[in-house]
Amino acid sequence: MGLGDTVPYINKESRDKLANWDERNAQTAGELNYLITSLCVEYSMNFGNSYKTINDIIGALECAKQEFYRRIASPYEDKKIIENGDVY
Repeated sequence: MGLGDTVPYINKESRDKLANWDERNAQTAGELNYLITSLCVEYSMNFGNSYKTINDIIGALECAKQEFYRRIASPYEDKKIIENGDVY
Protein backbone atom coordinates (compact mmCIF):
# COMPACT_ATOMS: atom_id res chain seq x y z
CA MET A 1 0.00 0.00 0.00
CA GLY A 2 1.50 3.30 -1.07
CA LEU A 3 1.06 6.69 0.53
CA GLY A 4 -1.64 7.49 -2.02
CA ASP A 5 -3.79 4.77 -0.45
CA THR A 6 -3.74 6.38 2.99
CA VAL A 7 -4.25 10.10 2.40
CA PRO A 8 -7.71 11.68 2.15
CA TYR A 9 -7.21 12.58 -1.52
CA ILE A 10 -9.44 9.93 -3.07
CA ASN A 11 -11.08 10.06 -6.50
CA LYS A 12 -14.37 11.89 -7.12
CA GLU A 13 -16.37 8.67 -7.46
CA SER A 14 -15.27 7.52 -4.01
CA ARG A 15 -15.92 11.00 -2.53
CA ASP A 16 -19.42 11.03 -4.03
CA LYS A 17 -20.16 7.57 -2.62
CA LEU A 18 -18.93 8.51 0.84
CA ALA A 19 -20.89 11.79 0.82
CA ASN A 20 -24.08 9.77 1.24
CA TRP A 21 -24.50 9.03 4.96
CA ASP A 22 -26.19 5.73 4.11
CA GLU A 23 -23.08 4.56 2.26
CA ARG A 24 -20.34 5.74 4.60
CA ASN A 25 -18.55 2.42 4.48
CA ALA A 26 -14.85 3.03 3.90
CA GLN A 27 -13.19 0.32 1.86
CA THR A 28 -9.61 1.62 2.03
CA ALA A 29 -7.39 3.50 4.46
CA GLY A 30 -7.65 6.49 2.12
CA GLU A 31 -11.44 6.44 2.28
CA LEU A 32 -11.35 6.13 6.08
CA ASN A 33 -8.95 9.08 6.22
CA TYR A 34 -11.26 11.04 3.90
CA LEU A 35 -14.29 10.38 6.14
CA ILE A 36 -12.46 11.42 9.30
CA THR A 37 -11.08 14.53 7.59
CA SER A 38 -14.53 15.40 6.22
CA LEU A 39 -16.07 15.23 9.70
CA CYS A 40 -13.32 17.48 11.08
CA VAL A 41 -13.74 20.00 8.26
CA GLU A 42 -17.53 19.99 8.72
CA TYR A 43 -17.13 20.59 12.48
CA SER A 44 -14.71 23.44 11.77
CA MET A 45 -17.12 25.01 9.29
CA ASN A 46 -19.98 24.75 11.79
CA PHE A 47 -18.07 26.24 14.72
CA GLY A 48 -15.56 28.54 13.02
CA ASN A 49 -11.85 28.34 12.52
CA SER A 50 -10.61 29.29 15.96
CA TYR A 51 -8.14 27.95 18.50
CA LYS A 52 -11.04 26.42 20.46
CA THR A 53 -12.44 24.61 17.42
CA ILE A 54 -9.02 23.34 16.38
CA ASN A 55 -8.36 22.22 19.95
CA ASP A 56 -11.78 20.51 20.12
CA ILE A 57 -11.07 18.57 16.92
CA ILE A 58 -7.53 17.55 17.83
CA GLY A 59 -8.67 16.59 21.33
CA ALA A 60 -11.50 14.44 19.99
CA LEU A 61 -9.16 12.75 17.51
CA GLU A 62 -6.57 12.05 20.19
CA CYS A 63 -9.13 10.64 22.63
CA ALA A 64 -10.69 8.50 19.90
CA LYS A 65 -7.22 7.22 18.98
CA GLN A 66 -6.38 6.37 22.58
CA GLU A 67 -9.73 4.63 23.16
CA PHE A 68 -9.36 2.62 19.95
CA TYR A 69 -5.90 1.56 21.02
CA ARG A 70 -7.10 0.64 24.52
CA ARG A 71 -10.15 -1.31 23.37
CA ILE A 72 -8.99 -2.84 20.06
CA ALA A 73 -5.22 -2.68 19.46
CA SER A 74 -3.98 -3.57 22.93
CA PRO A 75 -6.12 -6.73 23.30
CA TYR A 76 -5.08 -7.76 19.78
CA GLU A 77 -1.42 -7.34 20.69
CA ASP A 78 -1.93 -9.32 23.92
CA LYS A 79 -3.48 -12.15 21.89
CA LYS A 80 -0.52 -12.14 19.49
CA ILE A 81 1.96 -12.26 22.41
CA ILE A 82 0.24 -15.42 23.63
CA GLU A 83 0.17 -16.93 20.13
CA ASN A 84 3.70 -15.99 19.04
CA GLY A 85 5.67 -15.36 22.21
CA ASP A 86 6.81 -12.19 23.88
CA VAL A 87 9.76 -10.21 22.59
CA TYR A 88 10.78 -9.05 26.10
